[in-house]
Amino acid sequence: MDLTQGTLEEKKNRAKKMMLWFGIVSLIMSFAGWTSAFIVSSSRPDWLKDFILPNAFITSTAVILISSLTFILAKRALKKDQLQAVTLWLLATLVLGIAFILFQFIGFQQIIDLGYNFTGPTSNVTMSYIYLIAIVHILHVAVGLICLLFVIYNHFKQKYQAGNMLGFELAATFWHFIDILWVYLFLFLYFVR
Repeated sequence: MDLTQGTLEEKKNRAKKMMLWFGIVSLIMSFAGWTSAFIVSSSRPDWLKDFILPNAFITSTAVILISSLTFILAKRALKKDQLQAVTLWLLATLVLGIAFILFQFIGFQQIIDLGYNFTGPTSNVTMSYIYLIAIVHILHVAVGLICLLFVIYNHFKQKYQAGNMLGFELAATFWHFIDILWVYLFLFLYFVR
């Protein structure tokens, strides 16, 4: 398919999708760098080999996976023009996204309760990496929540229909990406010592 063909609107839509994918690739590279640094640093003598992530991180992982499902259900409902169902699933996704962040902070508190801080005399390099990776991911979830709020706003303004879903699809793609990214990060932090 020739990317230079099509209407101006089709070209703009392709450009927006391509920009999103460039952003996603750059995020993948950033997190790949941090997880690589984590692996390299794990050979340090002060590295915690026996640390296990708190249960709140397991719960947050389940919550974010469910949020991807609710976003998929919202998209399916939109394609069927079931606007009340779209509203329900979008709001459920928003609540689950907020719950994910809350469980992440509960997990941080559980780490602090174990005596590990991000900085200072009770910190160490292992915890600093865990905090850094999780906090940067939380910032991206916050961006995803802002995108979701725009989608909800536009949905209430009835800007999306089955044939006009670009903003909805872009937000859904980003949301699914940050969900998959967290699953990778969780499994990485859980199993890589």
